[in-house]
Amino acid sequence: MNAASIQETKKEIRRAARERMRAFSEDFVRHQSINAAIVLSQQIEFKNSQRILGYLALKDELEFSGLLKSAIADGRSVALPRYIPEQNTYCAALLPEKESFASLSFGRFGILEPPAAAPAIPLNQLDFVLVPGVAFDSSGRRLGRGKGFYDRLLAETNNACIKCGVALEEQLVAAIPAEPHDISMNFILTPSRWIVCNKS
Repeated sequence: MNAASIQETKKEIRRAARERMRAFSEDFVRHQSINAAIVLSQQIEFKNSQRILGYLALKDELEFSGLLKSAIADGRSVALPRYIPEQNTYCAALLPEKESFASLSFGRFGILEPPAAAPAIPLNQLDFVLVPGVAFDSSGRRLGRGKGFYDRLLAETNNACIKCGVALEEQLVAAIPAEPHDISMNFILTPSRWIVCNKS
């Protein structure tokens, strides 16, 4: 499959996935978020992680703020993506232990993120990253929103860092074509299961 065909296939998968997602209410996604957080909290890979990059959900994404707050209370380092305008990329900015989510402000894309004063943790020091997306397949391939921010961010993590895709069951597809810059997931979390990705 050539580059143009890959792009066209990705465009169609993204369109179909977004169409499915529009059918779900915010209440449904919120309920599914609770289930997904329970599944995640039971995984040894997450329990053992000490430097976590989470995210704050858009209205159609699974949400984990409660679990991330609990991780902070347990003494673990939790960061969120913060946009760096001059580089058109994101860093992992640490959440403070006490103020936690109270210190967040809206960034360029209308997503809450840590303030400029919050220290950044080097991406190659992360050991667990929660990665939202539009669609995933069982081999760990991910389709994002099309801007490439997460691919650039994940490219800076080390090989030992666990990359966990986050999706509703309805966001899982048979196959997503890969390009050289695409970063595959080690696991995919849904509200009902923990999928070990088959990289073969």
